[in-house]
Amino acid sequence: MPATEITVTAAGKVAGLDMLIPTGQEGAYFEHIQDWLTAKLQAKKAVRDVSTQVLVKGIKQWAAFEEKAGSKKTLIVFKIT
Repeated sequence: MPATEITVTAAGKVAGLDMLIPTGQEGAYFEHIQDWLTAKLQAKKAVRDVSTQVLVKGIKQWAAFEEKAGSKKTLIVFKIT
């Protein structure tokens, strides 16, 4: 299942979930989401799956991960095709 990293903008909450809207910019492409995840884990970076806590408008399948960078948390979202 190929995955493409996408840029999203937060748009509030819907039914207790964070609503994200894609901005149209696509980033890195991976043959499988596991390729990205394996690279992060081998680099000893803490990554947490938050796919069940977000909704992405207009996309049927997505994967969302939260990565801690210093004191900030970064949200990385992938469109799965």
